[in-house]
Amino acid sequence: MAAIAFAAAGLFAFNAVRVGSVKGTVNPADAAVRAWALSSTDTLKSEINKGTFEITGAKPGTYRIIIEAKPPYKNAAKDGVTVTDGQPTDIGEIKLEQ
Repeated sequence: MAAIAFAAAGLFAFNAVRVGSVKGTVNPADAAVRAWALSSTDTLKSEINKGTFEITGAKPGTYRIIIEAKPPYKNAAKDGVTVTDGQPTDIGEIKLEQ
């Protein structure tokens, strides 16, 4: 009986980390291939489709978002993107330069 009570208490004490996401758009829409989210513990990626992306599975924390561009455009980055517990983070539009 004590073992069951201990196991049940352990389950209630466990606080699951809910993951969030990072989404945004790229301009021009056909100039990028993929979006990356980098943190000290994670590297996540998402394909860019018609100029939009959503990187899912992001744990709470601060990320650097990198947009992988097609030539003649240059890759772009946005630092300090904060993901909170279980929430989507919209970083708006990223304009790519040639």
